[in-house]
Amino acid sequence: MKNPYNYPTGRCTLVGAGPGDPELLTIKALKAIQAATVLLVDDLVSDAIVAHASPRARIVHVGKRGGCKSTPQAFIEKLMLMAVHEGENVVRLKGGDPFIFGRGGEEVEHLRAAGVQVEVINGITAGLAGLTSLGAPLTHREHAHGVVFITGHAKPGDAGTDWRQLAATARDAKLTLVIYMGVSGAATIQQELLTGLPADTPVAIVQHASLPHQRQAVTTLGALHATLAREGLGSPSVIVVGDVVRGVALAAQELARNAA
Repeated sequence: MKNPYNYPTGRCTLVGAGPGDPELLTIKALKAIQAATVLLVDDLVSDAIVAHASPRARIVHVGKRGGCKSTPQAFIEKLMLMAVHEGENVVRLKGGDPFIFGRGGEEVEHLRAAGVQVEVINGITAGLAGLTSLGAPLTHREHAHGVVFITGHAKPGDAGTDWRQLAATARDAKLTLVIYMGVSGAATIQQELLTGLPADTPVAIVQHASLPHQRQAVTTLGALHATLAREGLGSPSVIVVGDVVRGVALAAQELARNAA
């Protein structure tokens, strides 16, 4: 679709800022941030990453965080189009990766429908960074033949994930489950997953992955909800379920024994 109004044409790039640590930015992401004249920044992007922007750039914070008041998606998309039509070099800066629970797909569709070409620069997603920080992989030739990234937060009016079916599939196919936005629904998720997975299935919970104030807990599926409550872990957290966590759990038990 061509620009029917002969607006000045800028450009738009969706950039993944990664899990928070600025040293985990890709070189391509860093260059895009530095070159931007307008940045639309998600709430979970750290100040240390925004600091890489040009001092002449216009920075607009468009908070998007589960459970909190957020800027309406339609308004964000309108801001992006307005800035592009003004001839700006627009960077939509997102936590993690734009195409993993970042609404990047929706934004690309909207921009392309308006005749705007979009570039996407990937970022390290929190589900990977979180478990890596504990020294565990998401896949393993003996323990996990694949990994499922899934949201624990359903869209209004959507029935959401069939956790019972997913549990059976994860058990039979030896899959690691990485659950985003699952803290508020953890009790239900735990109950449903227990229909297909053993209660002693290892679980890791990582809050604020890669940041200096990261917190984590290693537990079991049967104790997931109780652990969240006891440790006071909240959003943003990722919950990783599967045998790949077992090595972390054993190391934590050894440390506890040594401390005692």
